[in-house]
Amino acid sequence: MPTLTINGRTVDVTVEDDTPLLWVLREQVGLTGTKYGCGVAQCGACTVHIDGQPVRSCSMPVSAVGADQKIVTIEGLSPDSSHPVQKAWAALDVPQCGYCQSGMIMAAAALLTAKPKPTDADIDAEITNICRCGTYNRVRAAIHLAADGGTRRG
Repeated sequence: MPTLTINGRTVDVTVEDDTPLLWVLREQVGLTGTKYGCGVAQCGACTVHIDGQPVRSCSMPVSAVGADQKIVTIEGLSPDSSHPVQKAWAALDVPQCGYCQSGMIMAAAALLTAKPKPTDADIDAEITNICRCGTYNRVRAAIHLAADGGTRRG
């Protein structure tokens, strides 16, 4: 029975060792903000943070997550959507259909932690999530807005 630390809370789950972390989060723990997209770690809809690093949870078996590692989902990024990336997303109306957005936000938050003032090249290299609606220009603008403390548009 794995013990996980998710959004600051310790959770015991009863699953097979090869169960993808995504399904543990959604089905066992009830955190449905992390989405299933492709199932092969390509689209990024399932992105969560493990010890601050963005991870595609659809392809990570729960057995690969240590009991001492900290998992953060979109629900744990901020209790009231006040994270700078979430605020920038709302200010610039980034989502179109919105399905990929929780993964995009998690990837962007990790990028800004690693590189507080990313260039367009940094964003292009690190944000490899797929948006079927094509909101990439708004994603880039929102990342810059979050990096600039909400003072820049475009």
